[in-house]
Amino acid sequence: MARPDLVIFDCDGVLVDTETVGNHHLVKMLGEAGFKTSFSELRKTYTGMPMRAVQEKVEALGYSLGDDFVERWYQAIPVIFENVEAIPHIESVIAAVKDAGLPYCVASSANVEKMHITLGKTGLIDHFESVLYSASMVARGKPFPDLFLHAAAKMGYDPSQAVVIEDSVAGTVAGIAAGMRVFSYCGDEHADHEGLAAAGGILFDDMRKLPALLEIS
Repeated sequence: MARPDLVIFDCDGVLVDTETVGNHHLVKMLGEAGFKTSFSELRKTYTGMPMRAVQEKVEALGYSLGDDFVERWYQAIPVIFENVEAIPHIESVIAAVKDAGLPYCVASSANVEKMHITLGKTGLIDHFESVLYSASMVARGKPFPDLFLHAAAKMGYDPSQAVVIEDSVAGTVAGIAAGMRVFSYCGDEHADHEGLAAAGGILFDDMRKLPALLEIS
């Protein structure tokens, strides 16, 4: 596989370890609205989607989450992610990408404010502060390709020149739909290996393997 010209990182589950604590809180919020679901089902069905898309999907099933659902989620973020940590070995990946001279950015379903909080608490924000792209900037979030296409265009690259680093099925689907190669991280114990593979991702379970996959080590 050819070395890419642009590396696009997802944020949650790729740069910062937020998926477990975040989804446990979301299970609680949805339950309070009458929508009973399990942590494992939430991880499988909704991970990687913008919160507005989660609300639309749940309300399409006949539940009302309230007009302030997304706002309440974001208001709780500083508490939810108080002790968030970086994904193991991601800093060595960032260093390898930088050493190779590859342009890079972040394209996340989260809004920019959330990324500043989680990347800030893990000490990663200095690497990404000027290259943060959010689903709030496009009409449709993941699993649609809009966000990755937007990020590539803003960075000045054709989709075929970019690779995406993802951990969710929705994000993997979005990257493939954008015409990009997708490396799907499945090091999390709750990762949906079958779903990621079916979506077209190239699976890897340890961030230390990623530089070789990117042809930069």
